[in-house]
Amino acid sequence: MLKKLAVTLILILTLSSTVFAEPPQIDAKSYILMEASTGVILSENNSEEPLPPASVTKIMTLLIIYDSVASGKIKWEDMVTVSEHASSMGGSQIFLEPNEQQSVQTLTKSIAIASANDAAVAMAEHIGGSEENFVNLMNEKAKQLGMKNTTFVNACGLDAEGHKMSAKDIALMSRELITKYPDIKQYTTTWQDTITHKTSKGESEFGLTNTNKLIKWYPDATGLKTGSTGKALYCLSGTAKRDNMELIAVVMAAPDPKIRFQTTMKLLDYGFANYKLQQGLKENEVAGEVNIQKGMEDSVKAVVASQINVVTPKENNSEINYKIELLENIKAPVKKGDKVGEVIYFTNGNEIARANLIAQKDVEKANFFKNLSSLIYSFLK
Repeated sequence: MLKKLAVTLILILTLSSTVFAEPPQIDAKSYILMEASTGVILSENNSEEPLPPASVTKIMTLLIIYDSVASGKIKWEDMVTVSEHASSMGGSQIFLEPNEQQSVQTLTKSIAIASANDAAVAMAEHIGGSEENFVNLMNEKAKQLGMKNTTFVNACGLDAEGHKMSAKDIALMSRELITKYPDIKQYTTTWQDTITHKTSKGESEFGLTNTNKLIKWYPDATGLKTGSTGKALYCLSGTAKRDNMELIAVVMAAPDPKIRFQTTMKLLDYGFANYKLQQGLKENEVAGEVNIQKGMEDSVKAVVASQINVVTPKENNSEINYKIELLENIKAPVKKGDKVGEVIYFTNGNEIARANLIAQKDVEKANFFKNLSSLIYSFLK
């Protein structure tokens, strides 16, 4: 009997004989380097200390916006009426006016590209009914993601007593956003764009310029979000994808904006130079067939329940192999998603991971005519 396994398996393979390059020296109070698909941490320092995150906060604001669209709570074309509170936000902004209306899509674009505080608070009020209610949603989402050193006080990241996050928590929410909603990259990789203000004074065009210079300075950069205030200093959650591996580098409390980007690029360089991502069979890929007893069909295809990704040091030269184990036969009825086997992954002869194989579709019990035809067929064989 095959053992029941968790649906998702993630790991990093390391060998004691491997000699790693030293991580770069990082001039920041806290940092972390994470592989996005697995959540594996490749390097970190002081990554669990809660610190002011500045506008990196808006990654969570964006995540809840995308969740709200995905759930049907809001639509991209919905119009949002800007409140006086939202329009009064200082710092990075698109200068929204009270009672101005903008679409959810326009405000989201303004948050992702130009780090607009007024747009972030306008969306918070639209989704939560008030910024305070939205902040409650942010803190609930943080708990769901295992962000243990995070407390949100506002939706945009302006300095506020008790508003803090750790570098690890920022990496966790960044990972959730870019893996669950990869469409965010249409904005986080845009250098410049425009929006149109429509107010009682008429229409006027306003330019957006991305606050994240990483997308101009670093090959394969995909985002994600900058932040800077007097208390937070200079922060960045930087993402880049190369050779099917996407990395998240979070730097907090760097002493100046240039160092913020330089240190992030150093971390990304270190990750791409020293690690590689190896992928197993894809989710829903057919891995074999299982015989069915007394069913309307004689067999069902076994498909992979979840893809296994393995992060390995490049120095290992370890290749991932696998074997398929299927149940010999099963009795009908079979439900789509029932476990019918396992795919077992190996490297250097050692087992490193397993993933479930599941039935591709339902197979009902055989009816009288099916049983009769099977009997006749076996008699004539």
